[in-house]
Amino acid sequence: MKINDLTLSYWNKNILNSINLEIKKGEFVFFIWFSGSWKTSMIKSLIWDLEPSKWNIILDDWTNLYWSNKKYLVNYRRKIGIIFQDYKLLESKTVYENVAFAMEVSGYSDKHIITRVPEVLSQVWLLVKKDNYINELSWWEKQRIAIARALVHNPELIIWDEPTWNLDPVTSLEIMEIFKELNEEWITIILATHDKNLVNNYKKRVVAFADKTIISDEKKWKYIL
Repeated sequence: MKINDLTLSYWNKNILNSINLEIKKGEFVFFIWFSGSWKTSMIKSLIWDLEPSKWNIILDDWTNLYWSNKKYLVNYRRKIGIIFQDYKLLESKTVYENVAFAMEVSGYSDKHIITRVPEVLSQVWLLVKKDNYINELSWWEKQRIAIARALVHNPELIIWDEPTWNLDPVTSLEIMEIFKELNEEWITIILATHDKNLVNNYKKRVVAFADKTIISDEKKWKYIL
């Protein structure tokens, strides 16, 4: 992913200003933020949930030039898996239906969905829960379902907002092991977090944001805020 001059505004006031960043295929990157640095807005702009006032975002040759066309936007989003802090799971649907829904809205066939959903639920060790509803799951189970939903269309890039939020240290370690394995398969990982211990333990590339822009970008770095 290459981001050139991304600027995001609310009511004619810039909240992100001239963001320039390149993340190569297979990189593992932490985004860290001062409070009020518009972390979630940045993530939403990368998946086109919020339209920047200025942008040029390139992911495997899908550029902003095509995003007025729904077909190209769907193809772009298929290449990205997103896990939000609150998971955004659908309480009225089962585990299986939640994961399948992510494929349905991306236009996959029923045949493909029937094959792929059990595969990805097995990958996060929750196939046995496929017929359970979301309110029957623990927090760590909900998080793994959110991971499965992000993985189900075989994305090239995964973005996760606050991966260890509301988790105990042991469960956090288990979750991070999943992402280490995914990264070893050359899936690009972006984790946005305030967890100082998480960043310091894994010593990956760290991009720090403050005052509406990037203030630091270092490889094998630590939490500096």
